Amino acid sequence: MTDNTQQPGPGPQRAPADLPTQYAPAEVEGKLYERWVERGYFEADATSDKPPYTIVIPPPNVTGSLHLGHAFQHTLMDALTRRKRMQGFEALWLPGMDHAGIATQNKVEQQLAEEGLSRQDLGREEFTDRVWQWKEEYGGRILGQMRRLGDGVDWSRERFTMDEGLSRAVGTIFKRLHDDELIYRAERIINWCPRCLTAISDIEVDYQEDAGELVSIAYGEGEDRLVVATTRAETMLGDTAVAVHPEDERYRHLIGRRIKLPLTDRTIPVVADEHVDPEFGTGAVKVTPAHDPNDFAIGRRHDLPSLTVMDERGVITVPGPFEGLDRFEARSTIVNALREQGRIVAEKRPYLHSVGHCSRCKTTVEPRLSMQWWVKVGPLAQAAGDAVRDGRVAIHPPEMAKRYFDWVDNMHDWCISRQLWWGHRIPVWYGPNGETVCVGPDEEPPTGEGWTQDSDVLDTWFSSGLWPFSTLGWPEQTPELKKFYPTDTLLTGHDIIFFWVARMMMFGLYAMDGTPPFRTIALTGLVRDEHGKKMSKSFGNVVDPLDWMDRYGADAVRFTLARGANPGADVPIGEDWVQASRNFANKLWNATRFALINGATVDGPLPGAAEMSATDRWILSRLNSVVAEVDAGYEDYQFAKVSDLLFHFAWDEVFDWYVELSKTVFAAGGEPAEVSRRVLGEVLDRTLRLLHPIVPFVTEELWTTLTGQESVAVASWPQDSGFRDAAAEEELATVRRVVTEIRRFRADQGLQPGQRVPARLDLAGTGLAPHEDAVRSLLRLQPAGDPFEATATLPVAGATVALDLSGVIDVEAERKRLQKDLAAAEKELKQTTAKLGNEGFLAKAPAPVVDKIRARQATAEEDIARLTGQLERLPRG
Repeated sequence: MTDNTQQPGPGPQRAPADLPTQYAPAEVEGKLYERWVERGYFEADATSDKPPYTIVIPPPNVTGSLHLGHAFQHTLMDALTRRKRMQGFEALWLPGMDHAGIATQNKVEQQLAEEGLSRQDLGREEFTDRVWQWKEEYGGRILGQMRRLGDGVDWSRERFTMDEGLSRAVGTIFKRLHDDELIYRAERIINWCPRCLTAISDIEVDYQEDAGELVSIAYGEGEDRLVVATTRAETMLGDTAVAVHPEDERYRHLIGRRIKLPLTDRTIPVVADEHVDPEFGTGAVKVTPAHDPNDFAIGRRHDLPSLTVMDERGVITVPGPFEGLDRFEARSTIVNALREQGRIVAEKRPYLHSVGHCSRCKTTVEPRLSMQWWVKVGPLAQAAGDAVRDGRVAIHPPEMAKRYFDWVDNMHDWCISRQLWWGHRIPVWYGPNGETVCVGPDEEPPTGEGWTQDSDVLDTWFSSGLWPFSTLGWPEQTPELKKFYPTDTLLTGHDIIFFWVARMMMFGLYAMDGTPPFRTIALTGLVRDEHGKKMSKSFGNVVDPLDWMDRYGADAVRFTLARGANPGADVPIGEDWVQASRNFANKLWNATRFALINGATVDGPLPGAAEMSATDRWILSRLNSVVAEVDAGYEDYQFAKVSDLLFHFAWDEVFDWYVELSKTVFAAGGEPAEVSRRVLGEVLDRTLRLLHPIVPFVTEELWTTLTGQESVAVASWPQDSGFRDAAAEEELATVRRVVTEIRRFRADQGLQPGQRVPARLDLAGTGLAPHEDAVRSLLRLQPAGDPFEATATLPVAGATVALDLSGVIDVEAERKRLQKDLAAAEKELKQTTAKLGNEGFLAKAPAPVVDKIRARQATAEEDIARLTGQLERLPRG
């Protein structure tokens, strides 16, 4: 029965006086965290013989600060890592930051603008120097905030996506992919942000319903006339065809002919393309290959020219009356010009349609034909899908796998070049005679007149896609890479499957000879407010977790987040819940302090079952069951279940019952008291260790005081010793039922919790005789005196409890009060029943009104049953 593998053993236990009377997180958390770091508890040893367990942190942006989403995922990652460390694993939780190309460049450009400067004023080299300065001065604020939360990361291995080692990894994999013809340069339609002045990938575009306009425009003249509809009239300046379906009889005579393009001196052909839906709109569509991805494809099929009609800032460049106009200004101006010519056939305004916006600056994205660098994702995505399908990587919860496959099985080639200065510059040089040379990190770039390096940088997700192995020293075959790759658990939000998870899978499998970067992908939901609403500045419901930590402590925030963490599901969180978690931390503190004052100890071996009372055996049996359930919950990433289980075991069973039941034993003294003190110490020791991964600070302070040992962070994880005692559990369940029922009766009679009542207990045949003193103590029942009048007798669980309430309550006054409440409930029942029996009322009344009446009827029925029972249990006389 004794958990010998995790006994702390005798130690110089500290006195209860070492614990202040109240728990003050602000006075404890900072010093404890610094102690953990200084003692190296979080540092992983690549030469260790221990089995490895690895998590890499989703690298937060260097521009970022801790939000509730970070706090949520970091809490869960920390819990996994701390538990594995306690289980004897060489646990590495590797921290770091992402250089966040666009976001960081925007920050520094804003800073320059305040000085009246632009990056062009500084030049590329000086500007990037300025970004590095900004990073050193302002970046990485989130790292300090992670310490506040208690993140047990190995700070000695902190990485940054632009550091020397990771930059070498980026250059190496670019070169390999290029040489394997998996990276290429081509002119394609991309998503262009006119504000950030760069290409962005499909997954960096947020779509939302915008109120625009749909205009129908007449092209051509006479029998050549046809009508097209568009929400982007300004792009008509770049039309190079009108397309119709080849089987559309309305336009068969026009196919192959050329028609006049309004507002220009050009004619354009009518082409037949099966992409056109003849049932949609007029069945004719304008084709602008340089400004629409579908039109680009049509243009390729029909060898149409691609005319770019606006510059990188969305300004019209076509010579003529619209040149120099912003795209939105040009839209209205062109529509007005067409209206004057009588070519506007119909207008629909407002017209709600889905419009792409830059996820960073919210500017409307412009499809734009551009020469860019691309990753050919076909074979890489196939490998990423196969790794999950063949079981090398598990997705948890399993139902999330569909979302993963929907992405990797339908992935388009990935545009990886960005028109920025901050980031990993593309390692390609162009020669004076059209030469193109890709240069690896160990190769010398070509020199001489006319040779220039590509000016673009790589998409931020390119370098973060290497994170699981680049952070461990790849491409060098380091001891860290050998020990800690593949990582074990990737815990991240389901919202970045596409951004990050799929890219890591592709690159990890490619670079590491088919070995995936992690064994399990554990996907979480998103944190929402207490009403389940998305947190947004526009909604005014965004919460700064640091504010809550200041008020309630980091443990309270962590416990609240973990308690809401059901796999894959969104997590609602409100301040009331954080307050409740703070109360739980206080309960742990106060109960442990009380136990220490009463002599709870971890000294010496645990007594044998024969030496223990049923109460002692019950709590140890329950403890072992809880250990087993907690282990099962962790293995299934059921953080909410684990947290709830530990909450109810600690509060309901240990503190509210075992501690209370033990008070009479402690008061009586002797050997039973010594046994219970040792059992209570055992239960607290193991319970605090079970709680430590989720609430590390308060458990550290309490456990070290209880045991006198160095730190719970490096203590062993509790094990299920296998001890179970069903009989003791059944016996204590009966005790709890008796106490609960009598407490309910006392409350019904209006008795104060501390009010003492004479009582006679008949426990014959119930097996509860050993618990009579404890039952009396818990219920404030004093021995029956002389005289004793059994004014109320309650049969509970085979026992009989007779109470003498004479002189304790005013029976007649209580009877009158209950009868008055009963009469009101009966009147309510009569009225609601009459209404619900009226067919005319039911036919006319709205459903919500009827539902409300039914609810009132049900409440009245419940009140009648409750009040009748209370009257029946009133003392006679």
